[in-house]
Amino acid sequence: MTPSMLALPGPLSAFDGPSFDGDWYTEVTDLARRTTWANGAVDAYTTYGVLLFGVLLAAAWWSARRTGGRAMAATLCAPITIAAALAVNAALKSVVAEARPCRALPHAFTVEPCPAASDYSFPSNHSAMAGAVAMAVLLINWRLGVLAAAAALLMAASRVYVGVHYPHDVIIGLAVGTTVVLAGYAALRNIALRLLNTLTRTPLRPLLTATATAPAVAN
Repeated sequence: MTPSMLALPGPLSAFDGPSFDGDWYTEVTDLARRTTWANGAVDAYTTYGVLLFGVLLAAAWWSARRTGGRAMAATLCAPITIAAALAVNAALKSVVAEARPCRALPHAFTVEPCPAASDYSFPSNHSAMAGAVAMAVLLINWRLGVLAAAAALLMAASRVYVGVHYPHDVIIGLAVGTTVVLAGYAALRNIALRLLNTLTRTPLRPLLTATATAPAVAN
């Protein structure tokens, strides 16, 4: 790593995007300039695609009701671990304080308007969210998890395509999201299993299992 890659504003040093992967960023934004027919669809996905991740998480919960056990324990962990991933990513963003590529490279083509100067680039919140949900869904249902992983990669790529993130922003964002969720699940799994055992004996049971309570046997 060269000295220029460390000399950036912010409480800590950040990657110097233009020298680190600015060429890669420019290649992607030049592609966006040449494929204007796709810009609307990519912009819509990068803006509203978060709804898809909500649907995938809901579908994973619904499938966990049928399988129970570890899958439902992972479902109980998901809101906590996803929130933790977003919090860690937001903390990194404020500490590193990397300027957006559309400010460091103002002549690059962008599909979206450049965010405010105080809205930092590294790591990508969208990518962290997508990676976190994809890992949470994968822990619940691997088939849905594969779909969620593909959606997460597409979300990360879209953030570079529209011009608001460097490639390293989205790669690290995905890594933060997936790592925090996986580590959080490992730490909370046994607690979640005990909680699940308790909650299935409460009125919340229908939310946790699709298995009906066995009818009482007459004497």
